[in-house]
Amino acid sequence: MERTLAIIKPDAVKKNNAGDIIAMIQQAGFKVLAMKQTRLTPAQAGAFYEVHKERPFYGELCNFMCSGAVVPIALEKENAVADYRALIGATDPAEAAEGTIRKRFASSKGENAVHGSDSVENGVNEVAFFFSESEIAANNA
Repeated sequence: MERTLAIIKPDAVKKNNAGDIIAMIQQAGFKVLAMKQTRLTPAQAGAFYEVHKERPFYGELCNFMCSGAVVPIALEKENAVADYRALIGATDPAEAAEGTIRKRFASSKGENAVHGSDSVENGVNEVAFFFSESEIAANNA
């Protein structure tokens, strides 16, 4: 079983789309191990997206992720990373396949509704960024 991190981003939370997105995730066969609503500080957003620090969109991304509530979700499933990436669709909703989360709920490449881990290793690290093992274990009984 693989773990991956989903984050429902501020744009989708503000539009009250979190419940519909969670339903799509569960209907796709993912097990929710842990979930919470929180608001990232600039330091947390900066640390989480540090891999993009040298990219031109880093500052804008961090500011956006601090602009409102987010819902991080630890997910588990066989092939979780690849399956979740397929479920969310392309970063740019205009390029996302029909029926994907971003096609349904994203409004732009910058405000694209959800985050998904891009590798198995990042899935493990990103889940650990938001959830302690005891938070996951309590939900995985």
